[in-house]
Formats: sequence, C-alpha cells, structure tokens
Amino acid sequence: MQFDKPAVNSRLVETVEGATIAIHDLGGDGPALLLAHATGFHGLVFKPLAAALSASFHCIAFDERAHGASSRPATGSFAWTGFAEDVLAVVDAMGLKAAWGFGHSAGGAALLLAEERRPGTFKGLFCYEPVVFAMPSQLPPEGMPNNPLTKHALRRQEVFDSRDAALFNFSGKAPLSSMSPAALRAYVDHGFADLPDGRVQLQCRREDEAEIYAQGFAHDAYAHLHEITCPVTLCYGERTNSIGAPLIEKIAEQVTEVRIVRMPSLGHLGPLEDPAACAVEIVDAFGIQVNKGSDGPT
Repeated sequence: MQFDKPAVNSRLVETVEGATIAIHDLGGDGPALLLAHATGFHGLVFKPLAAALSASFHCIAFDERAHGASSRPATGSFAWTGFAEDVLAVVDAMGLKAAWGFGHSAGGAALLLAEERRPGTFKGLFCYEPVVFAMPSQLPPEGMPNNPLTKHALRRQEVFDSRDAALFNFSGKAPLSSMSPAALRAYVDHGFADLPDGRVQLQCRREDEAEIYAQGFAHDAYAHLHEITCPVTLCYGERTNSIGAPLIEKIAEQVTEVRIVRMPSLGHLGPLEDPAACAVEIVDAFGIQVNKGSDGPT
C-alpha cells in the first residue's frame, strides 16, 4: 500500500524555550476545544475523536515538543513545565479565549499545569487519566529515571521497513493493539519520518520518550490543584493499568469543582480505543448540545 498523507490544516509556533510546536486545526462546529495527547503520540492521533466531536466543537490539536512534527526544545529539557509552555503557546497563537480543553494522560497533566500557571486559560477541562502524582518535595529534578516506563521506552523499536510494517507490528501487540483502527492508522501515518533508505523512523525518539517518563514524577501539578477554579472532569477506564480510581480520587480531593467519570471496558488508551464513546462523555461534561452551534476559535 502506498502511503498518502491526508491533508491537514497545520501551522507552526515557537515557544519561549525554543521548541517549534505544530498545531493542527481538525475542524468542527462550535466552541474551540484544545486536544492534548499522551506521551509518545501526537496531535493527529485525535482525528477520530475530533470527527466524533465535530457537531459540538471546533477541535484544535497540537504535537507536544519532540513529538510528531514538533521539535525538541533548544534547552534539551523535558521538565513537564515545558509541556505547559507548549499549551500556552498554542493558546496564544490561535487566539483562544477561555477555551475548553481535553487532555489524555501526560496531555491532561499539561493542561492542568497550564491552567495553574495562567488561571482562566480554560473554561473547563476534561482529563482522561492525567499523570499527576503527590510526590515528596525532595524528589530530585531528574525525577525517577529507573521507572518501568522509562526502561520500556529505551527498548522501543524505532525503525521499520515501512509504515505498513509498523502498522502490522502495532496491530498485534499490546498496548497499541487496543486502539481503534482509525486512531492507530493516524498514529502511524503521522508519527514516523521517512529515512533516505526508504524505511521510516519514529519521530518521538525513544531517548526523549524515556526522559519524559522520568520527568513525569517530578512536576508539581498536584501541589497546585487547589488553585484551579474552572470545572474539571477526571475520567478513567475501568480496565486501566495506569491512573485508576484510587489515583483519580486522590486528584479529585484537591480540585474545587470536580466530577469523576468511569468508562466501562476501556484501558489507559481509552480516547484512542473508543473515540466515539469518549466524545459522548466530553460533550456531556461540558454541557454542549449536539448541533447547537457556537462561535469557533478566534
């Protein structure tokens, strides 16, 4: 099968730390909804979710630093405060005023960190299993470099003979095999760079991914959750092996206006496993009626 990259309305913006961030306008009718992806993915993996939300929201996704079409930061730092900088750079570049936000895993943490840094950035947040831990204050700046996720990332296969070969590999191997076919195809289509010899290479390099996982235990989003005043929905999958009910409830204790949603039959990759079901929960959480119509991003 010959690869044909779908056309997407995209642009680039530079952060204060020197990272070039790719922004993708995924279309739709209604108020702006900013979509923030999980570690190792990219913004265009949300194409199926955006399609399911298109009657209610104008969806905007972006590639976090060192993911997809976005560059590594000039500083070389993967402290998670940088992902909040990515969020705010996109918000400013798109002229978003009190937009809605959806974040998956690390993307959820990035949105929470951004709202903590600049209160009022979002009208409401929906975070699916956000990576937010109550960590001891003496945790070193390098986080936890020996955690299982970091070790696994360093063993990840980066190069494949083709995108179709990568798709075949991921389709038969957990956890990506749980993704919907459309989401997995979008991940492969836009998550690899072409090499001169015809092969393809993951754009999120395994050393960067490993460092991001290590730093995930060092940010201070949890300590400032009580400062967030916009409504927050915390969602988790019934079959998750990651941020499940105990951690979600611990996060919820710190948030002023919060609700918890449990999604049956889904795991940590829930928004990519069943985008349509997640879209229903997002619309419900934000109180937006389908086909209501509203101003899009300004």
